[in-house]
Amino acid sequence: MANAGMHALIGAAAGRAAPVRTWLVLGIILGNMFPDLDNFAVAVATLTGGDTHGLHRTFTHSVFTILAIWLLFFVISRMRNDERWLNFGNGMAIGVGMHMAVDMLVWFNGVELLWPLGTEYNFWANYTPPEWLRTFVSVSAEFLFFWLYLLWIRSVARQKGTDGGAPRSLAFWTNLMLALFLIFLPLSYLWPGYFTVYGALYLVSLAAVFVITIRMRDTLELLGARTA
Repeated sequence: MANAGMHALIGAAAGRAAPVRTWLVLGIILGNMFPDLDNFAVAVATLTGGDTHGLHRTFTHSVFTILAIWLLFFVISRMRNDERWLNFGNGMAIGVGMHMAVDMLVWFNGVELLWPLGTEYNFWANYTPPEWLRTFVSVSAEFLFFWLYLLWIRSVARQKGTDGGAPRSLAFWTNLMLALFLIFLPLSYLWPGYFTVYGALYLVSLAAVFVITIRMRDTLELLGARTA
């Protein structure tokens, strides 16, 4: 699985350089996480006994998907006569592009940038990482980066007094991510059957972080404003 929390943090860092446009930073951060939603398709195929091949790092990691996302929100912005939707679409397009670039540079698997044409790009094709490193990056580090991302949002919300100054639900999920990191750090090496439980908790966590990001949009708007 990909490291969605790391992508969220990278999106947050990029947001500091973003111009002051409503929903732009929100789009950049969500766009950085969006491609990893393909893991839900993998989960459905796994549960139904279907073929999972071609479901991860393909249709959500394509330049054609970037174009489709931008076009969708461009149309919505014109239909609603609301520039915020175009800002959001611009941010999503930027974020998805960033996600694809990071996957190619720091991940160990290929990315089908031109899906559905079937061309995979893998800078690490001739390198086999140690199994302990692959396990850490692919499993326990997921919850580590989710925790760091939510901790950052919580800190900014408290400093700025936005979004209720970090609501209890955010505190709950932040603490849960730390707990899951500490739990799966040893389990991923000691318990061969960990992956099913981990996979379910990862998907729940990914969905929760996605929703929390949307709910904390007022806090995220200040991220771009602070450096503009």
